Amino acid sequence: MKKISILILLLSIFLLVSCSDDESVTVAEQYGLAYAPLQIMREKAFFEELEPDTEIKWVKLGNTAAIREAVLAGEVDLGFMGLPPFLIGADKGMDWKLIAGLSVCPVGLVSASSVIPDFTALDSSYRIALPQPGSIQHILLSMAAEKEKGDAAFYDNSLVTMKHPDGMTALLSGSVDAHFTSPPYIFMENEAGGFKTILSGSQAFGGDFSFIGAMAAGKFIKDSSGKLESFITALEKSIDFINSHPGESARLLSGIYDLPEEDILEYITHEEMEYTTEIFGLERFITFMSDNGYLSGNLAPEDVLYR
Repeated sequence: MKKISILILLLSIFLLVSCSDDESVTVAEQYGLAYAPLQIMREKAFFEELEPDTEIKWVKLGNTAAIREAVLAGEVDLGFMGLPPFLIGADKGMDWKLIAGLSVCPVGLVSASSVIPDFTALDSSYRIALPQPGSIQHILLSMAAEKEKGDAAFYDNSLVTMKHPDGMTALLSGSVDAHFTSPPYIFMENEAGGFKTILSGSQAFGGDFSFIGAMAAGKFIKDSSGKLESFITALEKSIDFINSHPGESARLLSGIYDLPEEDILEYITHEEMEYTTEIFGLERFITFMSDNGYLSGNLAPEDVLYR
C-alpha cells in the first residue's frame, strides 16, 4: 500500500507539472516601436483577459536568431520578427507558421551626411550596423545593392551585427558608418543633427511591406489552437487601441522607451507608420530571396501561412 501511495503521489505531481506547463504561453519580441501593439497588449492585459487561467510570459530577445533558437528549443510559442528571417527558418524546415502582420513602418539606412552623402556613395569599405545577416534590414540592403551595384551580396562583408539601441550609439559615436534601423531609432538618429536617411526601406523594396510579422510554433498551433485564436483576437484589439487611442498609447509607451509622450505620439502617428494584421510583400520577399540564394527556391506563400 505504501508503494502504491508513493506511485499515486508521483503521478499526481507529474500531472500537475504537465498541466502547469500547458497553462503558460511565451511570447518573444524585439526592440522598437514596430512592436508597440505588443507592448500595449501587455500593459492592458488584453491576452490575459481572454485567457485568465494562462500564465503569459513576455521575453525580449536581441535578434531573430535568438527567437529561432528559442522556438526550436520549445521555449517560445509566439514570436515577432521581419518576414525574411521567418522565411529562412521555414525554408530550413522549421515547424512554424506566419499568423498575422504587425506593422508597416519607416525603416532605412542612416549615415553621417559628411561621410556618406547618399546611397550611391556607399561602398563596401564602410561598416554597416544592422541586427544580423538574414534580417529584414539585410535583405532590404541586398535588394538595393542588386539595383545599384548589380550584386545582392555587395555589402555582405560590411555588416556589423548589433541590436538597434547599440547600433544607434555606434553610429552617433562614429564607431560604424551607417545603421539600418527602425522607429524610434531612425527618428532619433535623423533628429541628432548631421545624420540623414540615405536609403529608405520602401525605396529598397519598391513599395510597402510588412516590417514585422507574427509567427506561431507548429506545436503551439496543434496543441493550443484556442489560445492561438485568443492571441490573434488580443492582437487585433491592441492594434485597434493604438490606432483609436494614440494619446493614451503614447502615455503607456513613454515609460517603456523613456521618451517624452509627445515624441512617442509623433512617432506612432507618423504618416509611414501603420499597425495592421494584414501581411504585405510576402511573395516579393520569397521571389527575391529564392533568386539570390537566401532560400532554396521551393517555398511558396501557402506553405508558410497559418490560414
